This record gives sequence, structure tokens and C-alpha cells, in this order.
Amino acid sequence: MKKLLFLALLFAVAACHTKQVNDANKLENTIFPEDTIAFTPPKNIILMIGDGMGLTQITAGMYANGNKLNLEQFKFIGLHKSYASNDLVTDSAAGATAFSCGVKTYNGAIGVDKDVKRIRTILEEAEFTGMATGLVVTSSITHATPASFYAHQKDRSMMEEIAADMMAVDVDFFVGGGLKYFIRRKDERNLLSELANKGYVISNFIDQEFNDISIDFNKKFGYFTANEEPLPKSQGRDYFVQASQTAVTYLSSQQQKGFFLMIEGAQIDWGGHANDSDYIISEMIEFDEAIGAVLEFAKQDGETLVIVTADHETGGFAINPGSTIDSIIPAFTTDKHTAALIPVFAFGPGAELFTGIYENTAIHRKMRKALGFIKT
Repeated sequence: MKKLLFLALLFAVAACHTKQVNDANKLENTIFPEDTIAFTPPKNIILMIGDGMGLTQITAGMYANGNKLNLEQFKFIGLHKSYASNDLVTDSAAGATAFSCGVKTYNGAIGVDKDVKRIRTILEEAEFTGMATGLVVTSSITHATPASFYAHQKDRSMMEEIAADMMAVDVDFFVGGGLKYFIRRKDERNLLSELANKGYVISNFIDQEFNDISIDFNKKFGYFTANEEPLPKSQGRDYFVQASQTAVTYLSSQQQKGFFLMIEGAQIDWGGHANDSDYIISEMIEFDEAIGAVLEFAKQDGETLVIVTADHETGGFAINPGSTIDSIIPAFTTDKHTAALIPVFAFGPGAELFTGIYENTAIHRKMRKALGFIKT
């Protein structure tokens, strides 16, 4: 009987191994939709993430903005499936890691797969291939979405560990909150000094307003907009559009092989969590203004692919009967995230890759394909 059990176990292990090999071979030999599309390769990619931005958030922002948005200039539009590896409803960490690393992972994961294995991000790959890189956000720079592009931690709450991970990369230009995680740390490290030793010019909201700064384009640059999280737009935050414009000007001036820039409108999500339509709308309109600034650059440059999407929808936001273009009557199904399909907008060389319906992880592969990181 023991011999029979042993043989059965042996066969089961062999079968499992064979399935894994077959699955790996199947993935290796898969022809993805983007592999059959002819396109002009971009030199640069700007990925813009409206955190929590579903179709209703876009619609509400459009009507409140005189029935127009810069998003209407995008002609290539798709939808992505946002679910995480462990939940139909994703969080920002798993959602952003899908974009940055191309893997489905568990909610809370930062730059790691479902087995907590570090996965190289597209920002790290861009840096490795000689591209300039940047991050501009309306949250802490250690928040889940930006963190997923440079850090590798098992949980999004590990803010000090995430901040320390920035020492292992060389993001050329970054703007966001979270100053405290770099200077008031349990391990007593002063990460600002460490960044300065790496050649960065670092400034913050205490010393000077971002919009008043004169930037040395010959040195790496970082600016902290808040000790923890930046203010909402409605309460006086005013750096986002200017920082997005400055980022593309700075990165395009670097003598490198193009650039990769991630820009996040983080607080659309926070308005959804608060079930506050005015908060959503003001953040959505500002995000669209940043989109407009980026589009102006892309049109003049001619070598830049702009992608606009969201990690998930927040709030189950609806526009109810009785609403008008001048007055929206909102409703919410939850103060959490939802599992709705998420729109993807693309403009510029390579935009053709982003039509259709696909997994959120496909955005990572499509970006790598566009930049020539995938040769098939």
C-alpha cells in the first residue's frame, strides 16, 4: 500500500510539473493581439493614472467642465479588467503593480507577485535601458500607485520601507508628498541627505512653492509637496498641472534614450471614498487639465505615446435622473472600490495597441512592446 501511495504521489508531482512546463511553453508561444498590429514605435511614454476614475467620474467632470474634456481628443480607446489575484475588486497597489510589472497580484502588494517575489517594474527597465524616468502625483510619493513603479514591498502600509526603496533607483524627476517618510524615520536614516549624495537637488513646500522654483535641468530633481498627503485641489493645491508640464520639459531635455513618466491624479479616488461628487469633479477636471498639458507636448513632439487610464473605479458613482449639465444629482453604491471595467485612452505613436478589451496586466506588455523591450 505504501508503494502504491508513493507511486501515486510521484505521478501527481510529475503531472503537476508537466502542466507547469506546458503552461510556460503555451505562454511563451502565445501570439498577443499587439504582436499583429503595425505601429510606429514611440520614443517616450507618459502613463497617466486617474486613481478611482471610472466612466461616471469622467462623465461628471465633462458635464461640470462645460461639456468638454481634453480626453475627447483621444481616438484609440479600450477597456481593461481590473481584478486582483485574490479579489474581484482590486486596490491601488495590485492595480498599479499590474501596470508596472505585468502580473496579477494580491491587494496591498507593491512591485511583487502573489508569492511576494520581486518583479522588475517598467520604470526600472526603462532606467536600465538608458531612458530618463519621472513620477508626478497628488498623493504621497510613497502611496500605493507611485510606489508600485519603484518599490518592492509585501504591503502598501510599509511607507518607510517604500521610501528607502527609492534609494535603489534613480528616478530623474519626482514630485509628490510624503516628506516625513524620508526624514522622520524609525531607523533614523536621513533619506534626503542620501538623495543629495546621489546628486539630487531636493526641495519641499516648506522652503519654496513648486510653481516658484527654478530647476537645474542638469541635475536630478525631487520636490516634496506635503509632509504626508497633499491638500485637495479645492483646498488650495496648485502644483499638479505645472509639475506635469515641467516634468515633460525636464525629461525631454535629458540626453537619454527617451523617457518614461507616470503621472497620477490620486484624489479622484479619495472623493469616491468620501462619496463626495464635488471632490471627485474638482479632481477630475484638474487631472484633465494635466492631460491637456501633456497632449500639447505630445502633439509638438510627435514621438510620445500618452496613455490615460485608472486602476479601478471608486464609490459605485452614478449620475441620477433629474441631473442637468449644470447640476448633477449623484448617487453611490459604496464607499469602497468596485470591479467595473476601466477605460483606457491612447494618443500618439503606438496608440493602436490599446484598443479592445484586455487584462490590466496587458497595459504593461503593450508599453514594453511599444518601447521595443519585447521584440516578437
